[in-house]
Amino acid sequence: MPLSPLLEAIPADTRTALLAEMRRRKFARGEVLFHEGDPGDTLHVLERGHVAIRTSTPLGDVATLALLGPGDVFGEQALLTDDARRTASAVALVAAETRSLSRERFHALRHDEPTVDQFLVEVLAAQVRRLSTHLLEALYVDAETRTLRRLAELAATFADGDGGCVIPLTQDDLATMAGTSRPTANRVLKSVEADEIIQVGRGRVEVLDRDELERRAR
Repeated sequence: MPLSPLLEAIPADTRTALLAEMRRRKFARGEVLFHEGDPGDTLHVLERGHVAIRTSTPLGDVATLALLGPGDVFGEQALLTDDARRTASAVALVAAETRSLSRERFHALRHDEPTVDQFLVEVLAAQVRRLSTHLLEALYVDAETRTLRRLAELAATFADGDGGCVIPLTQDDLATMAGTSRPTANRVLKSVEADEIIQVGRGRVEVLDRDELERRAR
């Protein structure tokens, strides 16, 4: 199974030491990996399956922040401070498998392999880049384009390698990920569905033409 790009970015010796400290964990469909507000003591590298990152809003609604696929890293704040708390929940959308690294094992490894800090730097830098991109989009890109971009990103994440792509996505998920309203997300989905780029089902979106979707998302 391909490694996470963030693991591939660090020296081979450091990567070997890091992987040796990670523990494989399996989760059933619908199982919660961790809850918002839980003590944060473990980082996860997703190896198989898909995971939704969700948080509660001040009004009591649930907002989807991201849908993750193999190679994605999450829970990185657990490695930063001893009193870290989860800022969101992680839920397995299908059967999933991760490599997990506890804060204690990470700190112990740093004494023997100081360069392992580069892994954490890579993880945090990737998060900053993602958040910076989304902030600029929120300020300067219209809601329709943001919605298409999130959809195109998810199409890349959920592509099965055989040309198929089914995203377990609701209109509410897409709206919160794009920072827009549900009616806007609905309008965008109907527009691209009418052009036979996607097909919308109950709690799912099948992408029929990724190339055209990516073109419209630019």
